[in-house]
Amino acid sequence: LTDVTDTSKACSFRTLDLASIGEALAVQYVQPPTAAPEWARWLEEIGFIVGERVMLMARGLPGGDPLVVRVAQSTFALRRAEAACIGVTPVNQTDTQDIEA
Repeated sequence: LTDVTDTSKACSFRTLDLASIGEALAVQYVQPPTAAPEWARWLEEIGFIVGERVMLMARGLPGGDPLVVRVAQSTFALRRAEAACIGVTPVNQTDTQDIEA
């Protein structure tokens, strides 16, 4: 679990709530909101750790909430607010086989 306290670092990454459906990503940080610091531990426990592969699978209708997210070999529904705590970067297309399996 990496806690980004310098928001200038966080700005160089996108958050999972802004990802495109089907885009292969890797977790770069988890930054819970000040009002809910327990989210960091919970997100780590379900697999959102630095370096782990993640993919947005679907958005709920109406309004795009919740999000269906695959992390490693598990699939979860996350609220957009939770997904907004997870900083991600794109993964090379040659490395996506683990996510899509």
